[in-house]
Amino acid sequence: MAKRPASSTGHGDMPLDGGGTADALEEAPLFDERLFFPTQAAKSAPTAAKSAPANAEADYHGHRERLRDRYRDGGDAALADYEMLELLLFRLIPRRDTKPIAKALLARFGTLGGVFGAPVSLLKEVKGVGDAVALELKLVASVAQRMLKSELTGKPVLSSWKSLIDYCHTAMAHEAREQFRLLFLDKRNALIADEVQGLGTVDHTPVYPREVVKRALELSATAVILVHNHPSGDPTPSRADIDMTKTIMDTAKPLGITVHDHVIIGKNGHVSFRALRLI
Repeated sequence: MAKRPASSTGHGDMPLDGGGTADALEEAPLFDERLFFPTQAAKSAPTAAKSAPANAEADYHGHRERLRDRYRDGGDAALADYEMLELLLFRLIPRRDTKPIAKALLARFGTLGGVFGAPVSLLKEVKGVGDAVALELKLVASVAQRMLKSELTGKPVLSSWKSLIDYCHTAMAHEAREQFRLLFLDKRNALIADEVQGLGTVDHTPVYPREVVKRALELSATAVILVHNHPSGDPTPSRADIDMTKTIMDTAKPLGITVHDHVIIGKNGHVSFRALRLI
């Protein structure tokens, strides 16, 4: 029988190494060297994919430790605002990079005060913030308010004016609606009670002078400080603010109750009626 010519290997008409026969080649599967590298890449891909999450997890855990070390060694002055938020979010979100969430909160609300003053419903609109995180942020805001209020309770308010403004700003500056707050004082001008008398819209709060005076009499208060916020951010008093203040003063004076001041709180400052000589 005549021998059949050897099959080509793809590199010219060279015979197989080792004296292989054409019959053996005919029975072997055809080999395409172009498939070698894709096959190897496919085999190694799962290993790389498995190692990536571990490296990522180690990286953000290392970042957390470094941030804590900086805070421990340098205090809050060593950290940017978003890093302070990150520190707070670490224990709320244990297995996730919190830097994007912290930066998104500041981008949405502008400042730390804006973040802590925002309502829960708006906080939850930020990606990564759910009920637990939103409530924790509000808890921090409430603790700050209580701390500032404790500096006023039982002390002459008029001699602790900066503490009063700090407290009112923390409590009201970032509210989305107007609120009318009353600070009732005793004869030593010490704080007896701090109450929100009314909640309104973005630019108006209904105020009832009789209710203000009635509540002052119930508490045996001899003086009151009126406080309300402007959600627009501009604390400039309106004509209605001025007229309402005069009405309350005229109603309270015959009963021996003094209106010491009316303070309007804005996001970036405040206005005192007494300082403007409107009282």
